[in-house]
Amino acid sequence: MKTFLSLLALSLLVISSFAQDLVQWRGPQRDGVYLESGLLKQWPADGPKMLWSYDQLGDGHSSATVTDDRIFTSGMTGDKGYVFALDHSGNLLWKTEYGKEWTENWNGLHSTPLYCKGKLYILSAFGKLVCLNANNGSIVWSIELLKDYDGVNIKWGITENLLIDNDILYCTPGGKTANVLALNPENGKLIWKAPAKSEESAYCSPLMITHNNRKIFVTHTANSIIALDPADGKLLWSFPHPNRWSVHPNTPIYQNGQLLCFSGYGQGAVMLKLSQDGSSVSEVWRNKKIDNQMGGLVLYDGKIYGSGHNSRSWHCVDWKTGETLYSNKIAGNGNIIMADGMLYGYGDNGEVVLIKPTDNGFEEVNSFKVKKGSNQHWAHLVIHNKKLYVRRGTSLMVYSIANN
Repeated sequence: MKTFLSLLALSLLVISSFAQDLVQWRGPQRDGVYLESGLLKQWPADGPKMLWSYDQLGDGHSSATVTDDRIFTSGMTGDKGYVFALDHSGNLLWKTEYGKEWTENWNGLHSTPLYCKGKLYILSAFGKLVCLNANNGSIVWSIELLKDYDGVNIKWGITENLLIDNDILYCTPGGKTANVLALNPENGKLIWKAPAKSEESAYCSPLMITHNNRKIFVTHTANSIIALDPADGKLLWSFPHPNRWSVHPNTPIYQNGQLLCFSGYGQGAVMLKLSQDGSSVSEVWRNKKIDNQMGGLVLYDGKIYGSGHNSRSWHCVDWKTGETLYSNKIAGNGNIIMADGMLYGYGDNGEVVLIKPTDNGFEEVNSFKVKKGSNQHWAHLVIHNKKLYVRRGTSLMVYSIANN
């Protein structure tokens, strides 16, 4: 028995260490679901306790990247972008300038740092891809996607939350020949470049799926959902999914051979079924109500949850059929995550809402207003170690949501 318990403890330690090797956009699977338990099912009347805030981040919409010992995010002062490292008491450990940032509209960096094996990776709105040492903030390497490759900038600046899988770093410059790149994360050297559909990038953060033991890279460019073979960049299939502004910031969701892709401006969602070998897709259903602009959706217990854009409500949709089961206006439209059976919404009106999904509707349990920070309420929520991380412009706020 003692031997079994020792092996179990070692196994849990290995799993925890592996998870800490990679900390990425919207949680472990990039789907907005955080694998936490023991969280409050109801907050105090004025919201959960704020543990601390850091209020000198400058402009930007980057979320928090949280490891067991550090917190990373980014911001802009003047026209320069910076990556910040904080400890878990909110003290600044280091701050590194990486170059020019976006001042033309919706100021600041739009992407969140990716942490992998002691390094951070960030992509500026001008297409500068930077790798930093996570321990001290020193720049390890950088490349200019608009100069070094044939990348093309877009109306609101390049925005992509980077992806690393199997020790390969993927990004989407949106060029004619270098539409998608696979790079060595240690030195930034090119592994392959792919023309894909030769469309401009579309603010999308890609997803690597495993379908019948085959890995497939999926993202959304200006007018198309595309799938590439990650071994060589070969285009496996594409599916048309345009909208008015070629804005498709949401990471797709995959489960059991089906892929949900969705975007705002009234376009909504399309469910695609992959062929047995993943080399083609067919349409299963469409639903224009879940036209989430940039806040993501979550899948839980066979249902899809999230807000609309033109459809100014929050919706619950059946994963299999695409039927809208119910809609409620519970907060401003915004981003959504899930943990411990509860939904967390952050509306563009500055309201953070704790929501219990039921068979008949959204049950708003508690909410609070974000009073610190500046400008838009666009950064996605993060949960780590029973704490809720809320970013708004200049401020990162950390709340205790532990049920103890």
